[in-house]
Amino acid sequence: MYTAAVLGSDAEAAASRLADAADGRVGIVRVDASTADGGRTLARALTEYVVDGDWYASGNGLSAADAVDRLAPDHDYAFVLGTSDVRFPAILVGDGDAPSTLVSAASTADLDVEATIDAIHDTEPHETLESLVAAVKRSDAAVYSGAIATFTGRVRAKEDAEDDRTHYLEFEKYEGVAEEKMATIEAELEGRDGVLDVRLHHRTGRIPGGEDIVFVVVLAGHREEAFDTVRDGINRLKDEVPLFKKEVTDTEEFWVHERE
Repeated sequence: MYTAAVLGSDAEAAASRLADAADGRVGIVRVDASTADGGRTLARALTEYVVDGDWYASGNGLSAADAVDRLAPDHDYAFVLGTSDVRFPAILVGDGDAPSTLVSAASTADLDVEATIDAIHDTEPHETLESLVAAVKRSDAAVYSGAIATFTGRVRAKEDAEDDRTHYLEFEKYEGVAEEKMATIEAELEGRDGVLDVRLHHRTGRIPGGEDIVFVVVLAGHREEAFDTVRDGINRLKDEVPLFKKEVTDTEEFWVHERE
């Protein structure tokens, strides 16, 4: 699922135009910045709808990130209004500010919608464990599957009680090469007997302690093939995909590969 924060005085109108132009199911998350829970800005209203359809739903109490995670398994796009959370690429339309922008336009009328959708497609898709599992279940080969095995890697805040706390990890990838290598690993693992579908996903950017980093999902005929392929998938991803990790703790920050 592709995500973007739509900001500025024309954000509502711009999000509506983008939703109409997007090819697929679109979710809109609206954030009420006046409401907080333990420092979290809450998505007071979550509105989901199908482009060219009339179905709606709403709810309260989720953070913007939680609301987007809820949309990921069965939506193609999510547009977030009312927050400039840096984890979402920003589209600024009209007056306003953003830390950095993917696209900006003076008004909704000036927004090149097709070019903006293309720019969104050039960003990293938002995936969760649930969205990847949902994707393999939709596979044409799922009828032959008796097992789905998964692996989730997380940011470990501490190795033991005496350690400095890790506040976040920051990942950078060798652009283009990392994606190509992960696709090669997926294809080679899918070539094994009994393995039907493999999905690898590694987040980039800043990831706080306790959050998920990397997922491996394997659809297979039997559990043995599924378990073996999950193990080999995460090991190959860590060994072969060019990703660079910075660790920031209570007392220092450093690139991990410089200490290995």
